[in-house]
Amino acid sequence: MDVRRADERYPGGDEAAGITSRHAFSFGPHYDPDNLRFGALIACNEERLAPGSGFDEHPHSHTEIVTWVVEGELTHRDSTGHETVVRAGDVQRLSSAGGVRHIERNDAAVPLTFVQMWLAPHDPGGDPAYEIVHGIADSTPYAVPEAAAMLHVRRLSPEERTAVPDGAFVYVHVVRGEVRLGDEELTAGDAARVTNAEALDAVAVTRAEVLLWEMAAP
Repeated sequence: MDVRRADERYPGGDEAAGITSRHAFSFGPHYDPDNLRFGALIACNEERLAPGSGFDEHPHSHTEIVTWVVEGELTHRDSTGHETVVRAGDVQRLSSAGGVRHIERNDAAVPLTFVQMWLAPHDPGGDPAYEIVHGIADSTPYAVPEAAAMLHVRRLSPEERTAVPDGAFVYVHVVRGEVRLGDEELTAGDAARVTNAEALDAVAVTRAEVLLWEMAAP
């Protein structure tokens, strides 16, 4: 188990423009050859957008982009004609495939916080695709077959225990609250990278929300 703390994330964004970003992996000008990916996961970004701010149209390719809104509303528009509002509890996925452009904005009057995770597909190329699942339940994992990955959402009450999926690569990201994972205690923004996970539980110390990626070996 490799634990990475919230304050170890690379800072990014443009605070003068209302954008605050924190990157868990090597990203943009913060190049770290020893921190390029874990399993299929190549980015886990915590984003905060002030009202009226956002990311102007920009391109992506050969990436599965999964977004989880923590609070607020995210407005998404892309070059294939999709325009949606993503709210807390929704899972949004943009398969950029051979290439797509999109815009992400906070058009609401309150601050927006979201976690965006990028995964490398096993077979790059193809046509872009888009999906949004509203109000995903804890008991319903979200599959990203292109990257041989599964996202599990866990919302836990204090002292509640949940099994971490067994797998070659498991990435545990604490969205809010505090959890105990083995001998480690993780708080909001902390993450654990677990290789060959087996018979591991997460126990909530406080009310908590956790994202778990279950990924197969490459």
